[in-house]
Amino acid sequence: MALAGGLCAPFASSRADDGEETAADSAGLRRMRIGSVETFLLRHQLERPFGASVSVPLSKTRETLLVRIETEDGLVGWGESAPISGARGTIDDHLGPQLIGRNPMEYRRLWRELWGPNFGNALAVGAIETALNDLRGKALGLPVAELFGGRLRDQVPVYVSALAYVEGREIEDEYPEVAAQMVECGHRAIKMRLGRYDVEREAKVAEQVRKTVGPDVKLMADGNGAYTIGSALEMAHALDELDFEFFEEPLPQSPHYAGYAELRTKMPLPLAGGEVLDSRATARELIEDRAIDIIQPDLSLCGGLCEALFIAEMAALSRIRCIPHCWGGDVLIAASVHLLSLLPDPHWGLPTDTPLLELDQSENPWRDGLAIEPLTAEEGKITVPERPGLGIEVDLDVVRDYAV
Repeated sequence: MALAGGLCAPFASSRADDGEETAADSAGLRRMRIGSVETFLLRHQLERPFGASVSVPLSKTRETLLVRIETEDGLVGWGESAPISGARGTIDDHLGPQLIGRNPMEYRRLWRELWGPNFGNALAVGAIETALNDLRGKALGLPVAELFGGRLRDQVPVYVSALAYVEGREIEDEYPEVAAQMVECGHRAIKMRLGRYDVEREAKVAEQVRKTVGPDVKLMADGNGAYTIGSALEMAHALDELDFEFFEEPLPQSPHYAGYAELRTKMPLPLAGGEVLDSRATARELIEDRAIDIIQPDLSLCGGLCEALFIAEMAALSRIRCIPHCWGGDVLIAASVHLLSLLPDPHWGLPTDTPLLELDQSENPWRDGLAIEPLTAEEGKITVPERPGLGIEVDLDVVRDYAV
C-alpha cells in the first residue's frame, strides 16, 4: 500500500526555466494563506423531469454543491460534490473555518486534518480536496494530474450516460432514439438505466438499442439498486446475450453492498459497483469480498482525487478494474478527467480495457455553461487539460444565477 499512499503527496515544486527553484517562488508558496471558503448550492428547474429506476417520482430539479477557496492574494480553487448528507453544513460550519489562514500547499497535513474531526463526511472532504488541488496546481503552474506523479495518457475515452426515464416518453421510443443521437455525435460507448419496469419489457428495449447502434458500440446498463438477486440475474443473462460490457449496481447499495459477493459468483457478465463508497476503508471491504468485477469510486463522494486514486490502486492489486463514477458539472468532470489520466490500463498488454470517463448527457446547465471553456468530447475522447489546476475557469456569474 506504500505506492498508493505515496501517490497522494505533492510531487511538484515551482521551478524556474533552468530547473532550479527560485527563492522568490519558494517564499511565495510558503507565505500563501487561505482567506475564504465559500459554498454555493445550485438548483435548476428541469424542462423535462427524468430519473433512474428508483426515482419515484421523477426528479423535477437538479442540484449540485460547489466550494470556492480563495487565498489572501486572490488565487481561486473550485470543488464540487453532491448537496446531501450535511455536506454544505460540514464545510460552512467546520471544515471551512478550519482552513482559514492555512497554507494550501500543506496538502498532506490538511488532508489528514479534514478527515479527522468530521466523522467521515466524504462528500464535504471531496469538494474541499478538489478545490485544494485546483488551487495548488495553479500556484505551481501545473495541471492537477502532474501533482500526482504525471498522466499516463493525454486523452481519456468517454462513455455517455445518456438513456434515462423521461416524463411523457416511453422507453421503447426514448432509448433507441437517444442512442442513435449519441452515435451520430461520435460516441462509441453508451449506458442506459434499467429496473423501473419488468425484465421482459426492458430486455426487449435493450435489444432494440443494440440493433440501433450496431455491434461495435459498447453498451452498459445501470440498475440503480432496483433488483433482487433473482431478477438481477434474469436481466444479466439478457444483457449478456446482447454483448453488454457490464451491469452496474442492480442491487441496493446499502448497507455495504450486501448480496453483491453472492450475485457476482452467478453473473454471466461483469458486475460493477462502488459509486457510493465513502472511503478507502469501505472500498477495501468490497475488494476483499470479491464482490465486484469493476469498482466505481466517485471522487466527489469518496473524499477526493487522492482517495479515489488510492481505491483504484487497491483494486488493481486484486485485479479489479476501476471505472470511476461521475455525475456532476464541469468542475467534477475536469477533476475526473485528471483522475482517469492517472489510472493505468489493467494489464501490460495492448490497452483494450482503458478506463472510461462517465459523461452525463441529461439536462445539466453546469455541464453546459459553468466553465468558460468546458472540456468537450471529440470522437469519444476528452483531452486532458494542460492548463494549471483543473484546467478550467468557472464563470462566477453562472454560479450566482443558479445559487439558492
